Amino acid sequence: MKDSDHQLRPIGVVRSSLTSLEGCPKQGPEGAPEAWLEIDPAFSEALDGLFAEQEIIVLTWLDKGRRDLLRVHPRGNPEAPLKGVFATRSPHRPNPIGLHRVEIVEIDKPGRIRVRPLEALDGTPVIDIKPALLNES
Repeated sequence: MKDSDHQLRPIGVVRSSLTSLEGCPKQGPEGAPEAWLEIDPAFSEALDGLFAEQEIIVLTWLDKGRRDLLRVHPRGNPEAPLKGVFATRSPHRPNPIGLHRVEIVEIDKPGRIRVRPLEALDGTPVIDIKPALLNES
């Protein structure tokens, strides 16, 4: 398989008050702010059916992540033993895809969705949105 067989096309971008890796929470519930998802107008029709208070999964391309690391100290703690990146939520990985479970706060206009909490930096490319599955007992 050639690399050219697999292409990602961002559908939008994150607009957030988070601007540096150092100030970014490790997980959403650890103090991440609300943020806006600005979706490219070419994909606005795909947002039909989303609504406020719905939980969604936002997939991002962690463009500031390193792609050459295969082992990291979990949560950036140098005292923790090294683990393979596939056993962690590290943004540094061969394909730096971020997975964020968030709640829709509002849909401002077609293509602009406010969500919370989102631990992604301002300018992070959004590559997909999916509804979160409900936990059924």
